[in-house]
Amino acid sequence: MRQRIDDYLAHLSQEEDYSENTIAAYRNDLAQFCQWLEEHGRMGCGWENITLEDITNYLFHLREREYAPSTIARKMAALKSYFHHLVEQEEILESPTNDVDGPKVKKYAPQALSRDGVARLMAEAARLKNSKGLRDRAMLELLYATGMRVSELVNLEVNHLNMEQWTLRCGSGQNERVVPVAVRAVGALNDYLEKGRSQLVSGDEQPILFLNMRGNQLTRQGLWLIIKNYVERAGIKAEVTPHTLRHSFAIHRLNDGSELSEVQGLLGHANISTTQVYTHGREERE
Repeated sequence: MRQRIDDYLAHLSQEEDYSENTIAAYRNDLAQFCQWLEEHGRMGCGWENITLEDITNYLFHLREREYAPSTIARKMAALKSYFHHLVEQEEILESPTNDVDGPKVKKYAPQALSRDGVARLMAEAARLKNSKGLRDRAMLELLYATGMRVSELVNLEVNHLNMEQWTLRCGSGQNERVVPVAVRAVGALNDYLEKGRSQLVSGDEQPILFLNMRGNQLTRQGLWLIIKNYVERAGIKAEVTPHTLRHSFAIHRLNDGSELSEVQGLLGHANISTTQVYTHGREERE
């Protein structure tokens, strides 16, 4: 049963729009549910035999342990998402969570940087003219110009770029798509490819586009540290996450009049309901 959870989490990472933090939280939430099932002699019965009674008893257990409503809501969201996935994969007929509601928690729209905040971030990245600076500016410009996920950016290969048509291919599975690249990002990419990347490549052939200082593939954690560094240097006080530039791209496009379905396609969302969260408030900071 635990192996099936690992497969599901890999699916979230590769094909759905879930942040690393959310996936890590879901991993813990589902592991906690498995532990509860074990303690109640239900772990070996198979996911198809988990019942509404199991779910309601577990929900009662969480409330009895005095978890915060927001925490219980997230744990129930993890279970609902997981069982919905099993239904989609035709591994179970019906989700036992269908008739279970967790605590009501106010939903907040993703927060975005203001255009001025984005400009300050890009200006800070443009200060360094060495290979690292050229790489960093290209990454930040590309994240904002395309709205791609951090995981998609670090997995980009050089042959995914079409510099003549100003497009690139990103994502995997049902999220694979071709997206246009704005002129500023094209310029930053050209500078990196012509002057920066060759200084980072090690002796071996390396298909990955963005490399660390040792010539290996840059990790998501490494990219996050780079983003945080430029945010601090630019004097941006707003809370920034690895997906802030993705949120900024989506909200700015909608504010400029783009259709919701167009933004859905650019972001690689399977369901337009995921994109609709960007219409709630459309707040920009800094």
